[in-house]
Amino acid sequence: MKRLVLDTGVVVEYIVLRSPYRVKVARLFEKASIGELELYVNTITLSEVLYIASRIYRAAGIDDPNREAMDLVEWVKSRTQVVSVDESIAVRAGELKKQLRIALPGCLVIASAEAVKAVPLFRKPEKEMKPAMSSLRQLGVKFLGEIQV
Repeated sequence: MKRLVLDTGVVVEYIVLRSPYRVKVARLFEKASIGELELYVNTITLSEVLYIASRIYRAAGIDDPNREAMDLVEWVKSRTQVVSVDESIAVRAGELKKQLRIALPGCLVIASAEAVKAVPLFRKPEKEMKPAMSSLRQLGVKFLGEIQV
């Protein structure tokens, strides 16, 4: 598992101080910064990170939550490679959406991982993923609780 495509939940886990996987995610970013593994995010994930981080920072009373969220996006970009969601990734994600019936951003993570020959990494199995777990496993999906860093 030297190449991972991160879902939004993985990145957001890093900024929530009490989150159960914060230390593990910090290690992922640390290993990426020294070249021990390659991390990827797609452009849709960056959009979601910006939006969700801004909401979290606002709820935490941060003075300029939008600036902090943008700083987070820039920080993530400095430690990952950004995968542009092109037509082939978009079409593959649509096919995955029909097959798996999970959220489209998750399908985009899987399609992006296929495009760069990486492992799609999610924070945890969401309720909507449980019926599709067998198919997700065949697609190489991993969750934070399952990986060693």
